[in-house]
Amino acid sequence: MATRFFKRNEQIKRLSREHHFSLLFCWKIRQGLKNEVPDYRICQYVQYFWKQNLQLHFREEEKFFFVSLKDRRVQRAINEHKLIKQEIEGLTNHSARNFRKRLAALADMVDDHVRYEEKILFPHLQRRLSREQFEIIGRQIQEENRSCPKDLFEDQFWNSR
Repeated sequence: MATRFFKRNEQIKRLSREHHFSLLFCWKIRQGLKNEVPDYRICQYVQYFWKQNLQLHFREEEKFFFVSLKDRRVQRAINEHKLIKQEIEGLTNHSARNFRKRLAALADMVDDHVRYEEKILFPHLQRRLSREQFEIIGRQIQEENRSCPKDLFEDQFWNSR
């Protein structure tokens, strides 16, 4: 079966650009693990990226897009947001074990989640939501006045060799 490509609705385009940053986040974690960077450095980056990017991104998706349609696909995305948040919060527990396995699992979780939203959920939302609903969502997003994420974390551990 051929894959159908959708032209992204303008209101979803920014979220798709933010997904690109999330995939880079996963790559950076994996590079850090591959280069045997100390766990605490990677965990500091995870906390930074959560506060500066992912947390805000999840909140915006849930507040504006997911409330417009309650079905199993949207619920899956909400559930994945909760699991990712729990995993990130678990990394702040200094007595936790298996940081490297947990960091790898987090990278896989976020990667899978982004690909799910891009390939399945966003096309689904575009089919199910009306133009008027997207216009309302667009106005709400503009009122938030949130800029596209920036990754200004100083410790570029992913470049370590």
